Amino acid sequence: MASVVRRALPVLTVLPLLVLAACGYGSRAVDDGTVKAVAGAPRTDGLDEIRIGYFGNVTHATALVGNREGFFQKALGGTQAKYAVFNAGPSEIEALNSGSLDIGWIGPSPAVNGYVKSGGKNLRIVGGATSGGVKLVVDPEKIRSVRDVAGKRIATPQLGNTQDVAFLAWAAGQGWRVDAESGTGDVTVVRSDNKVTPDAFRSGAVDGAWVPEPTASRLVAEGGKVLLDEADLWPDAEFVTTNIVVSQTFLAEHPKAVETVLRASVETNRWITAHPREAKAAANEQLAADTGKALPAEILDPAWASLKVTDDPLAATLRTQAEHAVRAGLLERPDLDGIYDLTLLDKVLEGEGRPAADDAGLGVA
Repeated sequence: MASVVRRALPVLTVLPLLVLAACGYGSRAVDDGTVKAVAGAPRTDGLDEIRIGYFGNVTHATALVGNREGFFQKALGGTQAKYAVFNAGPSEIEALNSGSLDIGWIGPSPAVNGYVKSGGKNLRIVGGATSGGVKLVVDPEKIRSVRDVAGKRIATPQLGNTQDVAFLAWAAGQGWRVDAESGTGDVTVVRSDNKVTPDAFRSGAVDGAWVPEPTASRLVAEGGKVLLDEADLWPDAEFVTTNIVVSQTFLAEHPKAVETVLRASVETNRWITAHPREAKAAANEQLAADTGKALPAEILDPAWASLKVTDDPLAATLRTQAEHAVRAGLLERPDLDGIYDLTLLDKVLEGEGRPAADDAGLGVA
């Protein structure tokens, strides 16, 4: 049986969204600008619709572009792709658990937390989406080198979230002691919502921030300097930022539908890689539709450049992130066996003559 999580590990809070009570779970239904199912076309797995969730954030680039360019809908044929945009990981996990969401794009911390809290019964990670897009941005007047971070106030999005754990692990590697719960020690960790961190940085309330995109680029636009790109800390400069998860019930009952969405995701990532300029524009158009506001070029361009779309879920890095949370005292040692089921992803990859993805020993038996 899975261990108990000491404290929930929510994913970063992203761009503010209008919440529609009718949708529930902190989500917003997305219909404007999306491709509609073709009347009379064959339905996938006999389904009228498939409910897909993601965040209005550039780290969910595959979902944004796949929606805007119609990759998912084209693959699903007569089955309508219904989209919901979420503010935070726990809300998306709740929707998945309730059965109001079938498949979603989500960060590693809420996926781990949701899996552990359910005793390994609510979800599976079935594919990868993005890597990278996390930076330590600092006030160059106060922090000019790594050693200057000691004694300063550094913001992270939320206690125990993916970036918070990463900063605590990095700080420990510098030999600094920080109490994970209070954030006090040789460095002061200030848990600050990404929506307000730029204001805190501008006012001098924090001296820097370990944050995902596009918040990192917003801080740079405010005069900040990138002191460290988290990608530089990982082998091959890759670490999981976003994965694809599916409810275990939906996976068991509709494997063909999950395979179809995964095939469309792989096709979307291939198109993004081949057409980076067009893909960036499509993602921003969908962000505007989802959040009511597109990102300006001075923020979008560097944010987009720091991300890498990937079909590989980078399972070994999720295992490492969980170990970092355990060492920080934010997570009791979890049982993650079975969190991955890459069977359908591997089927799609094999069809393209590509090697199977590695589940780091955490796949279903």
